[in-house]
Amino acid sequence: MTEREPQNIISGPRLYLHVPEFSELYYRQKLMSDPETMSYNRGYDLGFDGYHKDTGCIDFPDREWQDWYEYFVGQEPERFYAYVCLREDDTFIGEVNVHRGSGEDYDMGILIEAGYRGLGYSKEALDLLLRHAFEVMGAGAVHNVFEEERDAALKVHLDCGFREAGRENGIVHLLVTADDHRKITLAKGGDDNEVSSDK
Repeated sequence: MTEREPQNIISGPRLYLHVPEFSELYYRQKLMSDPETMSYNRGYDLGFDGYHKDTGCIDFPDREWQDWYEYFVGQEPERFYAYVCLREDDTFIGEVNVHRGSGEDYDMGILIEAGYRGLGYSKEALDLLLRHAFEVMGAGAVHNVFEEERDAALKVHLDCGFREAGRENGIVHLLVTADDHRKITLAKGGDDNEVSSDK
């Protein structure tokens, strides 16, 4: 298959988002198969092939890479996927994604590798993803859902401007609008990130 040109989409003080090349999907396979990274996912009845309830891991075999890549990569404004990378040495430390729900509303996901948690990377990565969703993809709002007991994830989302839109059956629903995010950016004194094709 022909590989797309790698793109480094948007950068912040310590991180940048990088749309992976096909050959770099080994890193997503590593993330999905790491029990420590995927422990947040453990114990749920998710009901799809390849999910391991005992560890939270999800199979991502090589044979599935091409279909997955063609569905997620190069499909803006319907969906966007990128690796989270350290600016200092280009290390991959996680992944982010956003995809259209209905109208201008989008759903999102973020996963930081276990060894890089607790260092403030989640907040910066989430902010970069939101900036891309609102400023490039034209999202009107971004929505996320996860279990109520994930206190650290909730704090990161609230710090990035999300507000609670409701709770149901142990799940918290969070929403941030483009206007809300713009106000937060202005309140922080403007924009010290850059949208660029370079990292």
